[in-house]
Amino acid sequence: MPTWDYSVKEVNRELTAKASGRDLRISFKHAVEICREIRGMRLKDAMRFLEDVIKKKRPVPFRRYHGKVAHKRGLSGWPAGRYPVKAAREILKVLKNALANARFKGLDEDRLYIIHAQAQQGPRIRKYIPRAFGRSTPYFDQLTHVEIIVEERGGKS
Repeated sequence: MPTWDYSVKEVNRELTAKASGRDLRISFKHAVEICREIRGMRLKDAMRFLEDVIKKKRPVPFRRYHGKVAHKRGLSGWPAGRYPVKAAREILKVLKNALANARFKGLDEDRLYIIHAQAQQGPRIRKYIPRAFGRSTPYFDQLTHVEIIVEERGGKS
């Protein structure tokens, strides 16, 4: 059985809570763009943002993987965006898990900020479709790992 570890080591254990989703069946590219967008946000604001993405009210700006991505209304500063509903739903579960871990540690929910949000490529599930004349066509599923670390910061605003 593999053991998992977080990529960030130097965090204050008393003021932080961690959560991770491993082997998620979501698009790696969508997860990277969502993690880039929610990094640095308050936890409650990030959860509200992902709920709006699921309802297709707010798009996620695609800054790195923006090839052939259409413009979306509601984006400021960056024209290309999408509504990655499936990835947003899975990352929202990880955020809720981080909130539950923070509550268990006794941290204040209103002062939690996302200090680390990262998506990593996981293993590939290899599948093949049989074709005519003894050939086959591969189609592989790319699994994704998501890490979230929240930290309690001082001062309400």
